[in-house]
Amino acid sequence: MFKHILIPLDGSTLAEVALPAAHYLARVLGAHVTLIHILEKGASASVHGERHLTEEVEADRYLAEVARRTFPADTPVSRHVHPEAMESVARGIVDHQAEFAPDLILMCTHGRGGLRELLFGRIAQQVVASGRTPVLLIRPHGERPEEPFRCRTLLAPTDGKPAHERGLDLAFELARAASASVCLLAVVPTMERLAGRQAASGRFMPGTTRAVLQIAEAQLATYLRGQAARGQALGVAVSASVRRGDPATVIAETAASTDADIIVLGTHGKAGAEAFWAHTVPAKVLGKTARPLLLVPVTEAAAEGR
Repeated sequence: MFKHILIPLDGSTLAEVALPAAHYLARVLGAHVTLIHILEKGASASVHGERHLTEEVEADRYLAEVARRTFPADTPVSRHVHPEAMESVARGIVDHQAEFAPDLILMCTHGRGGLRELLFGRIAQQVVASGRTPVLLIRPHGERPEEPFRCRTLLAPTDGKPAHERGLDLAFELARAASASVCLLAVVPTMERLAGRQAASGRFMPGTTRAVLQIAEAQLATYLRGQAARGQALGVAVSASVRRGDPATVIAETAASTDADIIVLGTHGKAGAEAFWAHTVPAKVLGKTARPLLLVPVTEAAAEGR
């Protein structure tokens, strides 16, 4: 479970939107928190309309003030300012994963101007694409901006592949720690949503394709029952459903209908930051909902069943 949370901050109030989630998770999980600031080479004088932290002493003073006002005295909080300015802030965060070995990176997405406009430029997508550590992405303005961060319901979509069960494991563990429930979800595409070879098969062999989709739906329902039983054995309240449609759209709609506080998704992030952000289901889900998204990396070995 998450016992060490790494939180990158740039000094802006926008980045601090992630702090309520950090406070909650540190308290519920008894986690250690590390606040980090990466000095950026050639940094502009302002970031997100606010003064940019460009000096080590100034940045350390800021992190100390954030720790004081965000976390209770009994929460272990460390702070780190990388002493040498770096060309890439994202690279600096990725590099510090090895140094600090966090269980979770918690950061805010930019939220203005579309998916690619992210905090610190494109830092979030690059950290996610590194595929090393689970990343919890928080949007600046959620669907319940007036309410404090909470974790009462987790939505855990799955495609039924064993490689992605790490996401389900983390969902069950977090739910147990937070006394939350888990909604398992599997999505089978409709004929209209098929792509590539499946779409071609649907056009030339519609009857066979419908039968294949029906078999997939039945198999996923069986798989979800097994996973639900596994979660219930851990003492977690679990529900499960299989729906038809576009995966990202169905996930976002289900998150709204279940009032999910966090959506947990496994992701490879293996094709590079641009490809990851442009084409994967997690990236599309982030574009359709303002709810926090916990992205759990899936290794190639796991994906291949090794």
